[in-house]
Amino acid sequence: MSTKLASSISRRRFLISTSMAATVGLLAPCDLFADDGLVQTARKTAAAATITVQKLRGNVSVLMGAGGNIAILPGREGKLLVDAGFAGARPKIADALGSISSDPIKHLINTHWHFDHTDGNEWLHSAGAVILAHANTRKHLSSTTRVEGWNFTFPPSAPGAIPTEVFEDERTVQLNGTTIALKHYFPAHTDSDISVHFTDADILHVADTFWNGYYPFIDYSTGGSIDGMIRATEVNLANVTDKMIVIPGHGAVGDKSQLAFYLDLLVGTRQRVAALKKQGKSLDEIVAAKPTAATDAKWGNGFRSPRDFIGDIFQGV
Repeated sequence: MSTKLASSISRRRFLISTSMAATVGLLAPCDLFADDGLVQTARKTAAAATITVQKLRGNVSVLMGAGGNIAILPGREGKLLVDAGFAGARPKIADALGSISSDPIKHLINTHWHFDHTDGNEWLHSAGAVILAHANTRKHLSSTTRVEGWNFTFPPSAPGAIPTEVFEDERTVQLNGTTIALKHYFPAHTDSDISVHFTDADILHVADTFWNGYYPFIDYSTGGSIDGMIRATEVNLANVTDKMIVIPGHGAVGDKSQLAFYLDLLVGTRQRVAALKKQGKSLDEIVAAKPTAATDAKWGNGFRSPRDFIGDIFQGV
């Protein structure tokens, strides 16, 4: 298999897994690697997603399997969703939301602009949600945006999918008897990433600055970098207590110890890749040197391949 083809296949696996991690094994290889393109394939397979709801604490739940992890806070002022998942998973998302409470959908926060976190914006807005996000999320959703890592150019989103409320640095929201603190990171996974802290329940949604159990994707096309991911993880680790619940963008709900492991993974791999690149090694030679060998068995069989992860770091050192 050629290097180019192997890289393409691993990226396809990443995108498909974000929408249907629990059901991907049901698809035939011809479905997994169809020629529709990475983004289109992920969107088409979203309807087959298996969605689970995990109750956390303080009336906060997390919905997993429809794209990025979605936090949910119900209450008399209407449901708040943190991220929107794939539009194709709408019926299953709606069923999951109904299983939590009968409260109407009134509020949506986007943690960043990527399609696996914002595709559902339009239908959630039509259901009654006011959308809040960082200003750069609105910028990317409002304009034509190219992501080289996915070989895809996103057209401007429909008007109903674009956040109407934005902020630059910090925002505090009082909703359903809960204080929710929003904070923008310096460019990390993208230039639009924010954290969402349910302060009373001590739950922190850090979105795609943390991938729990999977090698992350770094979107250099819209401001991301390996150094930014490390910086964001350092910020997360400094803010997380031993008792805090951490919701990642992808993967299982985590805690401080898992964040610490993730930081070691990012820093250690960056150091090894940078040293080899400084020696004049090519990407193929660095991949062959297996700088992620210690974690490949546990982290390398999910959303992204070791080669893709190493390639992202190679691009930024």
